Amino acid sequence: MADDADRFTGMYDECRQRVWAYVVSRAGRQVADEVVSETFAIAWRRLDDVPEPALPWLLGVARNVLRDNVRAEARREALAAELRAWTEGDVADQVTERIGVLRALATLAEDDREILVLVAWHGLSPKEAARVIGCSSAAFRVRLHRARKRLKQAMEDVAESAGGHVPVHGRDRGLAARPSLPHVRSYNEEWS
Repeated sequence: MADDADRFTGMYDECRQRVWAYVVSRAGRQVADEVVSETFAIAWRRLDDVPEPALPWLLGVARNVLRDNVRAEARREALAAELRAWTEGDVADQVTERIGVLRALATLAEDDREILVLVAWHGLSPKEAARVIGCSSAAFRVRLHRARKRLKQAMEDVAESAGGHVPVHGRDRGLAARPSLPHVRSYNEEWS
């Protein structure tokens, strides 16, 4: 254990400033200390995996930590934007739209519903959703296009049968306006 501590201390003393400078050059001083700390914590946990010289390996770890921090920040910003979108506008219009979309979805075939829900509510890219479905990206995009057309027609039919208009704001907004998470879970469970 003393040998490990000595090795780590030597590596830290030799590389810390260079790792810190790398992080500052990529992300600025505000996050540098946190990223460097996480980098060396990973190095300590995986000390047997750290090659000689350690600097390239440490820079790779710092790069990955930065990437993960950027992704986490992007997720936080997306969630904040989503929450803002849910609270904007007339609540009655949003409820009416949501009910119309859900009624239209209920009339679609299960395959169409699955495709639309994977993209709109679960936020998967067509490539990711294609992997879930088990088809090529190109085939998925064709299926998605057709499912959207059928959803649009179903929404028009639902609005017509209700004797009114289901408001849809913006292009393909019918599924872009996601219901609150409890509704998503309950409707997904119904469709399983």
